[in-house]
Amino acid sequence: MHPVTRLGVVGCGLMGSGIAEVAARHGIDVRVAESTPEAAEAGRRRITSSLDRGVRHGKLGAEQRDQALARLSFTVDLGDMADRQFVVEAVAENLDIKTGVLRALDKAVEDPAAVLATNTSSIPVVDLAVVTERPERVIGLHFFNPVPVQRLVEVIPALVTGTDTLSRTRDLAEQLGKQVIQAPDRSGFVVNALLVPYLLSAVRMVESGAARPDDIDRGMELGCAHPMGPLRLLDLIGLDTAQAVAESMYEEFREPLYAPPALLRRMVAAGHLGRKSGRGFHTYETST
Repeated sequence: MHPVTRLGVVGCGLMGSGIAEVAARHGIDVRVAESTPEAAEAGRRRITSSLDRGVRHGKLGAEQRDQALARLSFTVDLGDMADRQFVVEAVAENLDIKTGVLRALDKAVEDPAAVLATNTSSIPVVDLAVVTERPERVIGLHFFNPVPVQRLVEVIPALVTGTDTLSRTRDLAEQLGKQVIQAPDRSGFVVNALLVPYLLSAVRMVESGAARPDDIDRGMELGCAHPMGPLRLLDLIGLDTAQAVAESMYEEFREPLYAPPALLRRMVAAGHLGRKSGRGFHTYETST
């Protein structure tokens, strides 16, 4: 199989911008679609800032940064994905939004062999694949945040995914310098099925008054050698995203350990979403 040279990314938030950046750094022509010109420009700034940070820290040269930026283009029209060989959707973790994007991509992408991948972290891939006319070309490709740093990706074939689609997806992940694990098509896959109950347990500990966020995080960092405590990790993920993942897992399994605690729901309702809002279980400086 030939390497992917033309990649599409739909959504340029934290995950989409990270996927686009990594692909551009690995020599791939990347077209990024966003819903509005303002969102597209914000995504461009996010990627540029990340690349600039890499130059400052000595992880890439200025020429490499400029070459990566030159491989990126932005659009607000999914019709511009027509020539892409592989498209990754990285929009909000919401079934209706994702199915709408995949239906539109199914019509827009001209090559019938092109792969449509979803970066969902919890929604069963089969539920997304069957809304298209090419379910055998739909697969889960779950990156981890921050994408330029985290080396793992989960590849999740649905019952309807073709074997060649699986092979092409694994090849692309390795082309991007990632390490692959194959996960079952069940809500939460491998990593979140283990991680989410742990994170929610930390929230319940705060909710019950058993321990403070700082103490919980320091305990897991120093006592269990975790690089980041569970509540700081939730703030990094985004509390709204964590709630959506937990709800999806609870919907499928109906096990209490997956149910979002009331405190998490109230923090999301209040807009305390973690790093991206400046306040979650901890407080952060936000860029203006």
